[in-house]
Amino acid sequence: MLEEVERWLGDRSWAAADRPLDQLLERKRAAGTTVSVVLPALDEEATVGEIVGVIRRELIEEPPLPLVDELLVVDSGSSDRTAEVAAKAGARVVHRDEILPRVPALPGKGEVLWRSLLATSGDVVCFVDADLRDFSSAFVSGIVGPLLTDPDVQFVKAMYDRPLGPEFDGPDAGRPAGQGGRVTELVARPLLNLHWPQLAGFVQPLGGEYAVRRSLLERLPFPVGYGVELGLLVDALHTVGLDALAQVDVGVRRHRHQDGQALGRMAAAIYRTAQVRLSRGHLVRPELTQFERGPDGFVPRTYPVDTEERPPMAGVEEYAVRRVA
Repeated sequence: MLEEVERWLGDRSWAAADRPLDQLLERKRAAGTTVSVVLPALDEEATVGEIVGVIRRELIEEPPLPLVDELLVVDSGSSDRTAEVAAKAGARVVHRDEILPRVPALPGKGEVLWRSLLATSGDVVCFVDADLRDFSSAFVSGIVGPLLTDPDVQFVKAMYDRPLGPEFDGPDAGRPAGQGGRVTELVARPLLNLHWPQLAGFVQPLGGEYAVRRSLLERLPFPVGYGVELGLLVDALHTVGLDALAQVDVGVRRHRHQDGQALGRMAAAIYRTAQVRLSRGHLVRPELTQFERGPDGFVPRTYPVDTEERPPMAGVEEYAVRRVA
């Protein structure tokens, strides 16, 4: 297995600079491929405008022809000015609940990504988190590139360095947080190495920046919450095989870091997602109890672990009708 992973790393790992923008534009024009970029957003007014602006300027307006045909922000219920800022910067903004309204929406990032397939039309769908700082358009062009130049590639993840943010005080601030985040290193990477060793070569298996052919995405189930990245990666492996998966180095990713308890809930959802894919067995207790100190000692707080998954979009009637139209 190690030899297979090393071979894959040599064959299916690239840098964004390996495919210049003019080459991508020529391949895109020749093939007639269309590209949609989706930003799932919840209370991201501080960062979403810059991301949208960079994509519009560098990948839509400045090139001789657009690399990105559709730029969508899906707002999942922000209490701040996320929708207003994104629209002013040039994105089309849709509220999560406006997409497939006959199905009551569930909370979670995966829910937003699943619904976005109904609100977009590109042959390639590129997901980008809306909390990135110092955003580079290479996060889009880099991961879209292999899908425009190599017909055998179907799913591309971004890889990058992750420096610790300013909220981490002391001498470690600004240093790399390890190639993966805390949940990646403590939960996702061990799970993948133990149970799906073919995927051990992915530097950022939980990263929120990845581009996928629609023809694959519409065949995959979507965990509604934090488990969506792991679930899609594992299911893509089983659906199209390792050599259809790839990764591209896009540099440095800076974003807001979550607190420890939020990471605990994320870890539980990811473990549950892996458990379902391992056995399709019964969940004993899809809840996580954590503790907070109160005036009289530690107080337990119990949170549900995401247990819902959306079915492959290809089986949704509205989607089938839209695709025919």
